[in-house]
Amino acid sequence: MSNWTEIAKLEDIPRLGSRVLTTDTMNIALFRTATDEVFAIRDECPHKQGPLSQGIVHGTSVTCPLHNWKIDLASGEALGPDEGCTNTFETKIEDGRVFLALAAANEAAA
Repeated sequence: MSNWTEIAKLEDIPRLGSRVLTTDTMNIALFRTATDEVFAIRDECPHKQGPLSQGIVHGTSVTCPLHNWKIDLASGEALGPDEGCTNTFETKIEDGRVFLALAAANEAAA
C-alpha cells in the first residue's frame, strides 16, 4: 500500500515542462507530457548528475541539458547506447491534482 501525498495541481506543471519538488534527501523533477501524463524522477542524470528538470521533454522521455542523454520517464533508464538509471516515483492524477507516492519505485545506485 502506497502513501500518497498531494504535490501540485496538474495545471501548475507546464505541458512538455517540469517543476521541481525539493525533499530532505533529493530533488524530484515532475514532468508533464503533451498528453497530460505526469512522471516523477530524481532530478539528476545518471551520467554527470545534470538537472533533468531543465531538459527537453519529448514523448515520455527527457533529454539531459548537459550531454544530451535521453532518459525514459517511466523507468528512469538511459536510452540508446547510454547506460544508467535514476530513481522514479509513482504518480497519479485525481480531479486535476497530482499525487506522489512517498517510496521510490526503483532504487538506483547513487
